[in-house]
Amino acid sequence: MLHELKKDLRSFIIPEKAVFFPRFFKTGPGKYGEGDQFLGVTVPNTRIVAKKYANLGLEDLEKLLMSVWHEERLLALIIMVNQFKKADEKKQKQIYKFYLDHRARINNWDLVDTSARDVVGGYLYQHQELLPVLDILAESDVLWDRRIAMIATFYFLMKGEPDVTLRIAEKLLNDPEDLMHKAVGWMLREMGKRCDTQVLIEFLDQYAAQMPRTALRYAIEHFDSSTRQRYLRLT
Repeated sequence: MLHELKKDLRSFIIPEKAVFFPRFFKTGPGKYGEGDQFLGVTVPNTRIVAKKYANLGLEDLEKLLMSVWHEERLLALIIMVNQFKKADEKKQKQIYKFYLDHRARINNWDLVDTSARDVVGGYLYQHQELLPVLDILAESDVLWDRRIAMIATFYFLMKGEPDVTLRIAEKLLNDPEDLMHKAVGWMLREMGKRCDTQVLIEFLDQYAAQMPRTALRYAIEHFDSSTRQRYLRLT
């Protein structure tokens, strides 16, 4: 089955994308995606293949996650998310544990953003006694662990609950990586939209002056112009 899956995925290769993606995902020396390799398959087409192989077992998903090809790792994660959403409690636990055990292969921002909210956030929402996992990930030296921690809180925002996002955002507020500034700002913005704008305003009133400018810009994106300028003058 895995042979057919890889063949199907490669039928969607677009040579121009194979050239563009390495630049877009910063795969050069010293960049965050250093060494990552791309076939040149778009996300919508990857999802088409994921739908066809929706029942792929964890053994084959592991093989895909170990692939040098970015799109094969993404395909594995899309299948895992889809399976998790339909799974019973036992299967969800299995997928969640599998995800954390293999997170070293979830090593670019789109891979994290495709999967962390639903698998990690979704599982922890149902098992909040395990929430300290997010703190452990947020304190990791690995950029992608920290991004998983931040993006996983999105699930709580979808349920109208801002507290977990606030805690992890505060912990990651002065992260050295620009990709984390974007993730923190994005989740703060979503918190204001989905939960309570006043909660975001209170957070910004306390922290805006010390926030990285990128994080602040993301967080205030949906405010009116005068409010945005007021906060930006604080930095």
